[in-house]
Amino acid sequence: MTQIKEVISVLENIAPPQYQESYDNSGLLVGDKNADVKGVLVCLDSTEAIVDEAIQLGCNLIIAHHPLIFKGLKKIDPNHWIGRVVIKAIKHDIAIYAIHTNLDNVLRNGVNAKIAEKLGLVNTRILMPSKSVLSFCIKCPLLLKKEVLGAIESIQPLNYRHLEATNGTDSKSIVEISGEIAAHQKGQLNYVLKSFGIKASFNEINDPHPELGAGLIGELELPVPEKNFLTLLKKEFKTTIVRHTELLEKSVLKVAVCGGSGSFLLPVAIRAGADAFVTGDFKYHDFFEADKKILVADIGHFESEQYTIELIIDIVKDNFSTFALHYTQVDTNPVKYF
Repeated sequence: MTQIKEVISVLENIAPPQYQESYDNSGLLVGDKNADVKGVLVCLDSTEAIVDEAIQLGCNLIIAHHPLIFKGLKKIDPNHWIGRVVIKAIKHDIAIYAIHTNLDNVLRNGVNAKIAEKLGLVNTRILMPSKSVLSFCIKCPLLLKKEVLGAIESIQPLNYRHLEATNGTDSKSIVEISGEIAAHQKGQLNYVLKSFGIKASFNEINDPHPELGAGLIGELELPVPEKNFLTLLKKEFKTTIVRHTELLEKSVLKVAVCGGSGSFLLPVAIRAGADAFVTGDFKYHDFFEADKKILVADIGHFESEQYTIELIIDIVKDNFSTFALHYTQVDTNPVKYF
């Protein structure tokens, strides 16, 4: 049987918890990580209706994008919806796991990459790269070079190189291997080197990681008129309403995106030369900051992240086949339109 912690390990290999924002609360919020997985239900929000759906489907693991317990929880109160969800989940031995801003902040298999896929964007890259990179240096015997290089490649470093320093005989020859990795890969590298009895030295460098950070920017295959672009958004994100800034009477080619609440990235999108910025949760005064330099399209928080469910489903499905996997049929969007 597959245990919950094995599913978590796969998810966190793609979106390490170290890369969630300081205000976030991703991770296993309810339940026992050592329990066997009977079934998994994937959703955006862990509501009481979601727990009921999990019970009906025989699922004992809910994987959500948004954390159920976000702010400080001082008591489990049945008079509040969060308290009722926690109580019901515990009563029915259902674990709740959230993978939030750490999944937002990765390029490969991340929330924004899924949005870009739906829009058909190419040449995608992180809009606002962040997180420091570690340089590493390893000295190993020449006789172990092939095995050590293979171990390094297995963790997918940013880059690496090796120099050979010969001391006369192969038994004494030393290979120096150096390169750069993301901060979360330090433990992985130490682990793979441990079996060879070799250690690495590390140093922080100021270069941002090209695949970690907030938002994403890319290009459409061909430029399209602004109204056509807004029509594309309505179709792909299944919404009848797109709140947007005034049209600038130009084509849209370069597009910045940020799932959820992305107003903080507007200045970055403008500096990057984006023609349009797609996100959610723009406030009234935020729209003024577009300043006729960019088309801002607010498609809604839920609408921008709805395909995160599909993303998580694909990740889990590609790694496990021993339990049932379900896409929620519950609409957890708290915002309704009349």
